[in-house]
Amino acid sequence: GSRYFTSWCFEINLKISLNDSLDGELKGFLIDEGQLHTYDDLTKVNPVTPTTVLKCLQARYRAQVFYTHAGCTLVALNPFQPIPGLYTLEVMKQYHCAPQPQESKPHIFIVAEEAYRNVQGQVDPVNQSLVVSGESGAGKTWTSRCLMKYYATVAASSSQMKSQDTVEMIERRVLDSNPIMEAFGNACTLRNSNSSRFGKYIQLQLDRSQLLVGASVQTYLLEKTRVAAQPANERNFHIFYQMTKGASVDQRKDWKIPYDQSFAWLPNAEKALEEDCFNETVEAMLHLGIDTEKQGHIFRILAGLLHLGNITFCTVADESQPCDIKEHSKGLLDIPVEELQTYLRVQTLRAGNQSVLFRPCSLADCWVRRDCLAKVIYAQLFEWLVMFINDSVCAKKSTWCNFIGLLDVYGFECFQVNSLEQLCINYANEKLQQHFVAHYLKAQQEEYVSEGLEWSFVKYQDNQGCLDLLEGIPTGVFSLLNEECRLNRASDAKQFQGRLEKELSGNSSMSRDKFSKLPHFTVAHYAGKVSYQIEGMMEKNKDPVPPELIHLVQKSQNPLLHQLFADRQAEDQGARGLRQVVTVVSRFKNSLESLMKILHSTTPHYTRCIKPNPECRPLTFRKEEVILQLEACGIVETIHISAAGFPISLLTFWPNLQLELLEESRIRARSQRAFAIQCCWHRYQRRRRHARRRAAILIQAGVRSWLVRREVQRWNQAAAVLQRSWRKWRVRKIPEALMDTLAEAELDDAEDLREEEAAPPELDPVLRARGSVQLSSLPEPVMVRGWPMGLALASAPTITVSMTATGFHKMMSAMACLSAHCFRSGEYKVETNQFKQGVASIRAQPRGSIKLHYQRSPLLYADRRPDHKRDGVTGLNQILLEGI
Repeated sequence: GSRYFTSWCFEINLKISLNDSLDGELKGFLIDEGQLHTYDDLTKVNPVTPTTVLKCLQARYRAQVFYTHAGCTLVALNPFQPIPGLYTLEVMKQYHCAPQPQESKPHIFIVAEEAYRNVQGQVDPVNQSLVVSGESGAGKTWTSRCLMKYYATVAASSSQMKSQDTVEMIERRVLDSNPIMEAFGNACTLRNSNSSRFGKYIQLQLDRSQLLVGASVQTYLLEKTRVAAQPANERNFHIFYQMTKGASVDQRKDWKIPYDQSFAWLPNAEKALEEDCFNETVEAMLHLGIDTEKQGHIFRILAGLLHLGNITFCTVADESQPCDIKEHSKGLLDIPVEELQTYLRVQTLRAGNQSVLFRPCSLADCWVRRDCLAKVIYAQLFEWLVMFINDSVCAKKSTWCNFIGLLDVYGFECFQVNSLEQLCINYANEKLQQHFVAHYLKAQQEEYVSEGLEWSFVKYQDNQGCLDLLEGIPTGVFSLLNEECRLNRASDAKQFQGRLEKELSGNSSMSRDKFSKLPHFTVAHYAGKVSYQIEGMMEKNKDPVPPELIHLVQKSQNPLLHQLFADRQAEDQGARGLRQVVTVVSRFKNSLESLMKILHSTTPHYTRCIKPNPECRPLTFRKEEVILQLEACGIVETIHISAAGFPISLLTFWPNLQLELLEESRIRARSQRAFAIQCCWHRYQRRRRHARRRAAILIQAGVRSWLVRREVQRWNQAAAVLQRSWRKWRVRKIPEALMDTLAEAELDDAEDLREEEAAPPELDPVLRARGSVQLSSLPEPVMVRGWPMGLALASAPTITVSMTATGFHKMMSAMACLSAHCFRSGEYKVETNQFKQGVASIRAQPRGSIKLHYQRSPLLYADRRPDHKRDGVTGLNQILLEGI
């Protein structure tokens, strides 16, 4: 033991001397680049630096391995192309049925299965949340879609309490909510062809048996401004392009959108995307209960919005008159055309309780009112769809007790022009980053200290200063913005910029570009600095809707459009009403706070989606793009804490090398176990092959013998068939004259033979007529020719042959010969006449001998009689008898 300890210490000292500097460790790590793709957990990387982590991820990306563990976080690299066999049903079953899913290859299904097993084990807190984060285009929407499909498969396929039809309906409705939400809430941007322009938190509801019984959707901050204003080289929401590309002739006629018509709010319509699938959206609507009639109402509203975007205005010489309309459409949104044109150009003012004044709007106000009408209609339609989906898939509170939440929010955004939408989006990402920091980076290190471990805190980027800048009360960006919107005065961007600098100059997270002439402010987010334009920000925050436009929409003949605004109260534009207006920032902040309460009450699981290149090219890895995302989301710090925390809790000796030594020891132990397993496996395989070979030989021998027996049996059966056929043919077909001719030929041959031989003694005519011979009365030796037995047997079924023999021995010899040779087949019977004419004396001495000879018959068919009862073939030639 002491010798091993000494050698171990020597090994440690040697490694310390070899790796004194970080550069030496880094070079040693990067030398073996061929093995970097095998690191399925970034905590195995040593040393942990942004360079080593980046190299490992790049090697795995080149090997088309897109998931990697990073402590408590799963890192997902977007391949930007379909990967066959990565998300199939078989892969889902493999991870779901694995005894230890954490030991399998990294996959998004591991995160899903871990959360599901926590619910099954009722680990407190039982409810789970899967947080999918990353910048736009990193693959968050696809990851959320895979998670929903996984739970809809593993949590509903084994249901025994409900009928299969009910289970399939729940599963299908949960999955069909995705294409509808993506069609109405996603759009093609510069960074992502399927970018979510809203945030959503999906609760998958589970009963006491952990089976999926329903779901609910909560949405956050739809980017409704995209309906009326699309950034350069970007598109509107997918649903508009699906309609114009997939509508039938009748639908185009009903919606008044001919093939050759163009729309101002439909830029880049020639660009073909996979998301432009109209039939898939329509089918999903049908499955969720949106029938054809309701679909017609929805699509007529959307077509009306496209026509609304084609309305343009121009100024007139007389300022007291409303602006002229260059282009308009009849029957727009099923609203009276005259009233629509009036309220788009004329503002209604109230004097007192009843007096109404009309004031022509300026050209800019006309554009604003048109866009405002489009935005409020689309936002109400989107909210109605979300409510309809929840009513369709949400289960009763009494039927479910736990849930698994999927959070998919818009990623961090930084464009050339950033406004209120980007400010709210990045604020949401800041809140999620704070949740991650508070839950893991900070809490994990405090737990190490509480356990008494020697621990030096790992530095990480804390974004609390940025959050104080945005949500601080009473001096925060949001507070000052809301206060400015509640004042009954025109907005002044420069004045608001000066107030921000005055109130928030002490916060290091805020700055501005002194060389820029446009009013703006810059915020140092955790993912980088972003400059926001102040111009137009107050109007977006107010989100005013003229009351006359609300009353106008309520007059629509479209039942669905009328229903959307039936219960909506028009906002008063008076001073008193402005103080009661709930701003966009206030609504978003309240909904985000309720979301954070849910996240804090659940067990979170983090998935960091990384965008490998800004052009969304398949299998292209840009180091500078990835390293910024790794540093922004705190992946390196997470790996530091995860890698150092577990070994320190076990060993406090030599903190710089303990992880490496443990890893080498684990590798050696695994190699030994693997070698032992291989030996046992090879021995088992050899024994199995030997047993199979013996079994094959026995089977072959049995099969061959069976084949021979079957062939012989077939031969015997064939011979029997031939025998029966011959007999029938012989009786029916051979004429009697032919038989007589054959008999004469045989008798002639016998006569010729008799003439050649010596003439036998003359016999008694009586004996000759009777056909019997008394051998005792003849001189010895005497040849007796009997009737040609072959001819007799061939022509008659029975025959009687009489032979008289004097002496007991001669008689027994003749009977033995006849029994043994002539009638062995059993078809003829041999009898003696001794029972009729008396018993011969046994004292009679035998005289001479009896010899029986066979002679081949000249008959053509004498030997054509097979006998299946014996080995050989018994023909008529064998029973031709000559007695001497």
